[in-house]
Amino acid sequence: MQPTATCLEELARHLAGRHEHLLEAWRLESQSDPRQTTAGSLTRSQFNDHIPEVLAAFEQKLIKRPGSSGAACATRELRGEEIKHGQQRWQQGYRQQELMREWGCLHLCLARELENFVADKPDWDRRALATAQRELIQLINDGISESADQYARMERAEAAGRVKDLELAIAQLRELEYRRTQLIHQAVHDLRGDVQSVGSVAELLGSPDLAGTDRSEFSTMLQAGVSAVSSMLSELMDLARLEAGQEHRHAAPFDAAVLLGDFCRMSQPHAIARRLYLRTEGPATLRVEGDAHKVRRLVQNLVFNALKYTEEGGVTVSWGREETEWWLIVKDTGPGLQGGPGAPLASQLRDATITAREAEVRSAAKEGRESHMLDQAEAGSTTPVPSQAHPGEGIGLSIVKRICELLDASLELTSSGESGTTIRVLFPLSYPTPGRK
Repeated sequence: MQPTATCLEELARHLAGRHEHLLEAWRLESQSDPRQTTAGSLTRSQFNDHIPEVLAAFEQKLIKRPGSSGAACATRELRGEEIKHGQQRWQQGYRQQELMREWGCLHLCLARELENFVADKPDWDRRALATAQRELIQLINDGISESADQYARMERAEAAGRVKDLELAIAQLRELEYRRTQLIHQAVHDLRGDVQSVGSVAELLGSPDLAGTDRSEFSTMLQAGVSAVSSMLSELMDLARLEAGQEHRHAAPFDAAVLLGDFCRMSQPHAIARRLYLRTEGPATLRVEGDAHKVRRLVQNLVFNALKYTEEGGVTVSWGREETEWWLIVKDTGPGLQGGPGAPLASQLRDATITAREAEVRSAAKEGRESHMLDQAEAGSTTPVPSQAHPGEGIGLSIVKRICELLDASLELTSSGESGTTIRVLFPLSYPTPGRK
């Protein structure tokens, strides 16, 4: 009978030679799970993500012998890749349940591979088998734990952005109340304290003795404050419906190029009013399958937010297709998403994009193709820079993220103070089973 260490090394070598088979088996297992709908919309390299590196680190741990210092190093590498996996799955629009269930699918595939391997080796050390089974359980347990924990951390960061939005809204209301009090106090003072009731206050505000500039300022401030709060409440209601699962995906064929082109033409007056450009780039026709209404809502959020927070230059909307996906890019020349309330979510999306690009570039190099993922290096510095805090920025980005989850779409983001913000959304060209999600 072979020594335990020799058996474990033999198993590691076997697994290393079976990567492609294991990854394909895992993909098929996940796609056959009715509770996992997002996996079917990903390309092979997107689905594989950092799992090839997870398998390689697991094999190194077996070779180094579990419990040794070399195995400890492999364990640290394993956990790093598991964290990246959770980060990318969040960026790809997975629900947390899907993330955990796909780890279970991977467990089934690896367990079957181990059983088949041992079945052909009657002289294999049973202690080695017990060790391999224990390490496999540990691998999946850590994978679920680390990935889910990272997923939860990113959701908390997103929630932090919403808290900032609400704090800004409250601060605006307090400022509005303070200014209102000051203006009324000034009016009352000027008219020697003759205000006795709410009716007389209204009368005094219409009095010619109240300075016109004060009346105009108060009116403008009141309208702006009510409009901002009303808009934020509407966005919060939209977000609440999305998060409560009250909205569903209704997939049908439509022309994405026509939808996006028409939307941008209708939005030109808004850009012109702000002295900004709104440009479009893409083919005249792009037939896809999806939920046209929700795609329009998504691009509306992205474009209107970009126009709202951009002071100079403008916004470019472009679209196109790859082999099994189509993409939408909204690029602005604004101050970036690093200093306002949307910063926590934007930062997590930017980090997730960087992590996803690592795996995509490796896969693209292996397959001899070019990666089209956004590259933060092209956006410029990642150092946070002060920028004005814009109410609703975090909520708007959260709405976009939730719509992406509903549409099985990946969301990529790069942002800097030098080059503005670029957001790329990658949609499936079609869905395995048209209908609701």
